[in-house]
Amino acid sequence: MSFTVRRMTIDDVPQVHAIELATFPTPWSEQSFIDEMTKNVCARYMVAEENGKVIAYAGAWMVMDEGHITNIAVAAEHRGRGVGKAVTEALKQYAANLGVDYMMLEVRRSNLVAQAMYKKLGFIELGYRKRYYEDNGEDALLMVCQDMPAPEEDFEDIPVTPQA
Repeated sequence: MSFTVRRMTIDDVPQVHAIELATFPTPWSEQSFIDEMTKNVCARYMVAEENGKVIAYAGAWMVMDEGHITNIAVAAEHRGRGVGKAVTEALKQYAANLGVDYMMLEVRRSNLVAQAMYKKLGFIELGYRKRYYEDNGEDALLMVCQDMPAPEEDFEDIPVTPQA
């Protein structure tokens, strides 16, 4: 792997938003990501970076002992390299460090590639949310993972600040 995974900063938002626009039929706005970073105390986001460029991101809301994954995306030209798996594993570790016991997510019923990755990461199928996706009315598969890593002893949850 020639990429690194780290906590997302405000400065990453334009690149993350570009991946979001290219990936999802109903993308979040750039302002939504800024709000997640600056106003949502429950939100944590990770990015994968290669040669100074963000190539993937993953985010979740951490509420008490639950982590709810909001979005995961990998730039199209970097898919199939394990980047999505790495950024999701890093998000799971961060969540475990914050005391999260399990994580949940919704994934399109038709997105078999993502479902396979989630299963490799310990997620299991829990059920369906009917007509969950507004763009086409597709059902979402609800998945949960209780296979969380052990918390890191030297972990420190530092506030996100813009990079210099």
